[in-house]
Amino acid sequence: MLLTGATGFVGQALARHLAADPHWQLRCAVRTHAPASLPGAICSGLDLQHEAGWAAALDGVACVIHCAARVHVMQETAADPQQAFRAANRDATLRLAQQAVAAGVRRFVFVSTLKVNGEATRGEQRFRADDPAQALDPYGISKHEAEQGLRELAAATGLEVVIVRPPLVYGPGVKANFRALLRALEHGLPLPLATVDNRRSLVFIDNLVDFIALCCRHPAAANQTFLVSDGADLSTPQLLRGLAAGLGRPARLLPCPPAWLSFAARLLGRSGMTDRLLGSLAVDIGKNRELLGWTPPVGVDEGLRRTAAAYRTDRVQD
Repeated sequence: MLLTGATGFVGQALARHLAADPHWQLRCAVRTHAPASLPGAICSGLDLQHEAGWAAALDGVACVIHCAARVHVMQETAADPQQAFRAANRDATLRLAQQAVAAGVRRFVFVSTLKVNGEATRGEQRFRADDPAQALDPYGISKHEAEQGLRELAAATGLEVVIVRPPLVYGPGVKANFRALLRALEHGLPLPLATVDNRRSLVFIDNLVDFIALCCRHPAAANQTFLVSDGADLSTPQLLRGLAAGLGRPARLLPCPPAWLSFAARLLGRSGMTDRLLGSLAVDIGKNRELLGWTPPVGVDEGLRRTAAAYRTDRVQD
């Protein structure tokens, strides 16, 4: 098995999981120096942004898990962001898949994004795996175009393609906005989110890894698209209270009309994060249960507890 993006948040967790599975001999493709703890690291120098020859890495491989991607860029420097995303997420993915076909790889598991479905759900709506794509931003569009190219390649060559679209992934070591929430709760900051009434699907890292591993080996996963989550949606207040409980701190949530928060965020240029805290983004994972017999092994409450506990441990060690 070949795993790309093995030094990322999801990739590292996958590498640890798959290295312990006796059914697979793992290779981890890395662009630069790999940490000593990463099992099976090879292929230093392979870069999504440039033409890459994957023949040596793919030799004897039965399955590829493609996690490497250009993700959200906080301070964009590319003159044409859409083209930069396409080069890394569409073009490089299809080059790798084409070379995988030439090497005799049987299955290609592509870690995509829920952004292919869209940015928000309304009311009781839940996104489903087979819904029409509604990608809006350069990242989501590039992933959708990669999915389309992979399906065309599968139809033409017989390569088994599995597409997995996760929502927000959290767990021990999570960074960015999720870590910022943990920091705010740790310091007891008052958060004006008590009256937010939304539904968001998240996926704990161990659940995502377990599902991707299943997609590598289950016969019925071939040429399917899946959404994945913890199987239970949370409102923002529920999320914050769950994290605060894991930290051993109270969640200081204050009431404030969400419309006011949204307006203030737009004035301050912070609408992106605020939209995620106020809006809904729910998914239906019934297909996973029905087709693959999969249910999340870790409940969302336990996932939040482990995430908060790991954050607390990291802060003590720092």
